Amino acid sequence: MTDSRRWVWWGVALVFALFVYFLHPILTPFLVAIVLAYMFDPVVDRLERVGFSRTWGVVTVFALFTIIVTALVLVLVPLLAKQLMKLYQLAPQVLDWLQNTAMPWAQSKFGLSDGFWKFDKIKAAITGHMGQASDIVGIVLSQATASSLALIGFMANLVLIPVVAFYLLRDWDVLLNKIRSLLPRDRETQIVSLAKECHDVLGAFVRGQLLVMLALGVIYSAGLMMLGLELGLLIGLMAGIAAIVPYMGFIVGIGAALIAGLFQFGGDLYPMLGIVAVFMVGQALEGTVLTPLLVGDKIGMHPVAVIFAILAGGELFGFTGVLLALPVAAVIMVLVRHVQDIYKDSQAYKGTEDPEL
Repeated sequence: MTDSRRWVWWGVALVFALFVYFLHPILTPFLVAIVLAYMFDPVVDRLERVGFSRTWGVVTVFALFTIIVTALVLVLVPLLAKQLMKLYQLAPQVLDWLQNTAMPWAQSKFGLSDGFWKFDKIKAAITGHMGQASDIVGIVLSQATASSLALIGFMANLVLIPVVAFYLLRDWDVLLNKIRSLLPRDRETQIVSLAKECHDVLGAFVRGQLLVMLALGVIYSAGLMMLGLELGLLIGLMAGIAAIVPYMGFIVGIGAALIAGLFQFGGDLYPMLGIVAVFMVGQALEGTVLTPLLVGDKIGMHPVAVIFAILAGGELFGFTGVLLALPVAAVIMVLVRHVQDIYKDSQAYKGTEDPEL
């Protein structure tokens, strides 16, 4: 690659980075739309192969997706609202246990000073607002309407996401072909090969890992609710979301479920063993069935790298950065592999053949 072409590519990368940096506050609906289009493109391709036109395939996918999301919202939101209220009411009991049992034990065990944690004030604050629990929705609505511009922007984004996703999904193959036609002719094969490897990694994450998280959330929630745990749905969904980091969903979920079971069942042995069994079954299914089947070994990101990517993305670009973090990290991982191969094939790594030099 000549110096002039190299500078052109560096300029393009710089312009793109500045574009993302300055416009990231408005990029969220477009990023969500791109993710939706990327996820559903294989489904539309299959519908095309059985005789659907591209447009009608997109309409069919969007209709099914809308029906599923609407049904989940109608079923899950009321259940989650009840469990959040139950969690809110349970908080004073948890604080009582911490104040009267856990903290005295820690104080005697580690020689801590008296009153090192002010649980009385926390409990009083929570208890004082218990009577206002029914006004939570009203408070949220009043805060939302207090900033009409923010509310309008939020509603506009909700409308914009499906519109942008529809057009992107309909013209996905056309856009890819146009991008490919702009690639340098002598580098097209190399760039396409690299893009395919990135596509395999992104597909494994975006489609595979999200499906694993969804499956684990369903398994944990269903198992805990079958045991009669009042916060089973909330804890199960929380564990499924935390499963984006390997083993984090298991640790967070079983910890929260055991604490909730301790207060609900009073430490009864069989329900507690049932909670442990639910998470052991979920972990076994994740390791032997879900991850090999849905994700495979294409991501290969270390758990520490996953945590760092999420935190770094959130710190740099807020919610947009969180959405971008893992896909961008997966692509960077592919590029780093190629840079490593180039380095190992270079003279800088192999050194000189003359031992005297």
